[in-house]
Amino acid sequence: MKPKIWLSSPHMTGEEMKYINEAFSTNWIAPLGPNVDKFEKNLANYLSISDCAALSSGTAAIHLALINFGIKPGDEVICSSFTFAASANPIVYLGATPVFVDSEPETWNMDPVLLEEAIEDRIKYGKRPKAIIIVDLYGMPAKLDEISAIASKHDIPLIEDAAEAIGSEYNGKKCGSFGNIGILSFNGNKIITTSGGGALVSNNKEFVDHTRFLSTQAADKAVHYQHSHIGYNYRMSNILAGIGLGQLEVLDNRVARRRKVFSRYFDALAEIDGIKFHLEPGTNFKSNRWLTTIIVNPDLTDGITREDIRLELEKENIESRPLWKPLHIQPVFLSCPSYTNDVSYNLFVHGLCLPSGSNLSDDDLNRVIGIIFKILKYKT
Repeated sequence: MKPKIWLSSPHMTGEEMKYINEAFSTNWIAPLGPNVDKFEKNLANYLSISDCAALSSGTAAIHLALINFGIKPGDEVICSSFTFAASANPIVYLGATPVFVDSEPETWNMDPVLLEEAIEDRIKYGKRPKAIIIVDLYGMPAKLDEISAIASKHDIPLIEDAAEAIGSEYNGKKCGSFGNIGILSFNGNKIITTSGGGALVSNNKEFVDHTRFLSTQAADKAVHYQHSHIGYNYRMSNILAGIGLGQLEVLDNRVARRRKVFSRYFDALAEIDGIKFHLEPGTNFKSNRWLTTIIVNPDLTDGITREDIRLELEKENIESRPLWKPLHIQPVFLSCPSYTNDVSYNLFVHGLCLPSGSNLSDDDLNRVIGIIFKILKYKT
């Protein structure tokens, strides 16, 4: 069997080991410790934001962000529909209801026009949304100025889920630093990883302090274990933060490499009839290109679909996957309110994520491109 080409695998440098070894030599193995403190400080500095809490996952960060905003059973929270389920699951953890808003075609992120419509409609029904979760999908920044203005106009807190977008920029400002709270993920397939982990970032110190309190089991200050609030075991370990410190040192290099991967695919495939790439809408958008994605139009490819391409790549031991299935058509969320325009549905039906890791070799990329040429009977 030919060597496996992964969609987006971890890319270690070896520098991570100096922080891990230091944690072992000083016996900082338990959760928290110097690596966590330094990782939080370095992340905040990278994003030009005041404070950061390193957590066990991006999902945990969203959960605690919603708690910070006082979300309770019966409340409604607006959420991007075109995203992974983890963006919406914490809403349900708290007994609240997700209200899904579809995408606009330029960034594939939440449509500001539909967002305004959703807010006004929910208010009309006596269900004023208590928060908005906007996602920067596949590393592409959303129309953050427009969405921030709408959130501010209606005085609704904004959570920016930048789990896929660390290193991306909008108007020269890092993704994750917009809104009242930003969310990051360092899962194994992300552009940098801590194996498993995430972070909540904010310029509001009270939010971050409360997040740290809740994520360490909400223990009161006492000589014995005493709890006046429900807490969670959501803090990042000192060992994993050491991995993160090593990864953060090369983040800009990882972004540059993934952008080169995108450019290689684009240069090779963009002229093929029926293949369309997700382009940055303007110079104010800079995507980290976490994943390179294509849209396949079978009307222009002699009937070849994205699924035909995915299955052929799978036969060659190459991992690819469809774009996210919109949450408003996921079985678990079918009863939730949604404001849709079919943009995300059509992207899901025709879209494919190609192998995009920063550790892909040029030979790997040529192998993927060659198979796509073969499927589409395309000759350079």
